Amino acid sequence: MGFTMGLNLLLLVAMVATNILSLYHLSSNTLHSSSTKPPTPPQVPDHLIRQLQTIRAAINHLTRHQPSNPTSTSSSSTIPDDLLLHSRLSPIGSSCHNHPDLLHRYMNYTPFSLCPHDTDLQETLILHGCQPLPRRRCFSRTPPKPTSALPLNPYPSSLPDSNLIWTHYDCKSFSCLNHQNPLLGFDPSRESTSSFMHIRSELDLPVPQLLQIAKAATSPIRLGLDIGGATGSFAARLKLYNITVLTTTMNLGAPYSEAAALRGLVPLHVPLQQRLPVFDGVLDLVRCGHAVNRWIPVTMMEFLFFDVDRVLRAGGYLWLDHFFSKRSDLDKVYGPLIGKLGYKKVKWAMVDKPNSKNGEVYLTALLQKPVSK
Repeated sequence: MGFTMGLNLLLLVAMVATNILSLYHLSSNTLHSSSTKPPTPPQVPDHLIRQLQTIRAAINHLTRHQPSNPTSTSSSSTIPDDLLLHSRLSPIGSSCHNHPDLLHRYMNYTPFSLCPHDTDLQETLILHGCQPLPRRRCFSRTPPKPTSALPLNPYPSSLPDSNLIWTHYDCKSFSCLNHQNPLLGFDPSRESTSSFMHIRSELDLPVPQLLQIAKAATSPIRLGLDIGGATGSFAARLKLYNITVLTTTMNLGAPYSEAAALRGLVPLHVPLQQRLPVFDGVLDLVRCGHAVNRWIPVTMMEFLFFDVDRVLRAGGYLWLDHFFSKRSDLDKVYGPLIGKLGYKKVKWAMVDKPNSKNGEVYLTALLQKPVSK
């Protein structure tokens, strides 16, 4: 029914366009006939010809896939779903319509040349709920002199500056980033012996302890996802145990995605409000780090938690690592929200924030999805 209505609408548009073109011809001929000068053939604007050709091509394409007898149930007249799927262009997210100025800037480029290097503009659109379409007629930029000697060890002594385009960053090297804040993760050598390996407080869950818990529960960890994982520190640690972890990250002021990739890790450039680009029930572990905290709207956090439930397999683990909130909010809002999942509490540790005047706390929770529901 939807396909037929769409086709009828397209035919109606084609008919209107054809009538407009005909009127254009008639008006042109009338003007020329009233003139004393010899009549000359009217020049049809190129854009009208292109529009008409596009409409005709679309009609021909769709009618080739339309069943000859819509009421027939025979396999010969049924349209394969994949044919209908690939006959349509992917739509722009509805939120893009709320930011036409940003979208116009994003799509303002010279075809068949280098794409503008505007990752900041792309991320602004993404964070506003507009996942921009790929620029289909320009070529992505590459660094002028990238090195081919990329490290295989996820904890290299340094990351090569020449493999990045630094135009939109205040710092122009990894050493500058490390000097500004050595805890951002742009110096992997600092993490080689410390990250996710030691217990400094009851909030910490070292990787060896995590793997021992999973082994004792006969629920091995092989595939994972680190939400908001910055430069991929968690993925790097588990790579040493032959465990594959994808990292979602955004380049908010610094090249987090590029740094993760230079360490041999897979960065997923997606915001927190986007559906996780993973199939249902395939992951053994999802970790939510510092990016998932109280500043996220509750509605979006609920969507995130239930999307985590979608991608976790039965017996898989959700790890909330140093979740930060007020104690009252944890008791009244976030605790009940987490409880909706119905997961088993393997670890639940809550510690007051030092010198806090507002009753703020940190929570580390390791939760296991039920084997069956």
